[in-house]
Amino acid sequence: MPATPAWPPASTPRLYTDTPLAAGAMVALDGPAAHYLLNVMRAKPGDPLLLFDNRSGEWLGAVAEASRRTLSIRIEHQMRPIERVPDLWLCFAPVKKARLDWIIEKATELGVARLQPVITERTIVERVKQERLAAQIVEACEQCGRTALPDLADPVKLPQLLKDWPVGRALLFADEAGGAPLAAVAAPAPAAILIGPEGGFTDRERAMLIDHDAVKRIALGPRILRAETAAIAATALWMAQHGDWRGG
Repeated sequence: MPATPAWPPASTPRLYTDTPLAAGAMVALDGPAAHYLLNVMRAKPGDPLLLFDNRSGEWLGAVAEASRRTLSIRIEHQMRPIERVPDLWLCFAPVKKARLDWIIEKATELGVARLQPVITERTIVERVKQERLAAQIVEACEQCGRTALPDLADPVKLPQLLKDWPVGRALLFADEAGGAPLAAVAAPAPAAILIGPEGGFTDRERAMLIDHDAVKRIALGPRILRAETAAIAATALWMAQHGDWRGG
């Protein structure tokens, strides 16, 4: 007797919607999402679709109606509740466009809870297009299966970040001048990782960081890493030690 095919199929499109989802609800899709479904996936009535809303988790729906530019999706039932990601922030100095996109994409895939751009004295890219970064976050969540979007904070200058730092949250400062291996540092959630700009922190900034009560200096191996490499390496190490990678 042939096996029953898996439902929904692995190829089922998965998209984010800002519309609250519930069983029996109808969701209208237009714009880029509709364009993708209609013109790339060739969606037609009855086709399955996975949606998540950053509120209630992931839901299975089916195309109810399709026109040239819009679709109506009928929500059938919940597939997964919204996940609880580890309470890790990634604080980073913005870098050039392609590398910044890479940081946003990979940090989202790795499971960070908050992305915080930080303007330092040597930051080359001071104007950050938040709308573009938000779109990168959504695309990464759609691809990797996340049901909860990471928060994207507005850029803040380093002195202000340190002044407003919340009590009880460790700040792991990736210091090129030296520090303890991350595996030897006790920094479970809530925690944050701070990665500097392409030219590194200035002596004044480094002194400011070392003097802060929440800061713990960490080293990321014997080689000098690019800013984007350091951001992802530190995030992966923390996730393996304190995050949700430990469950397999």
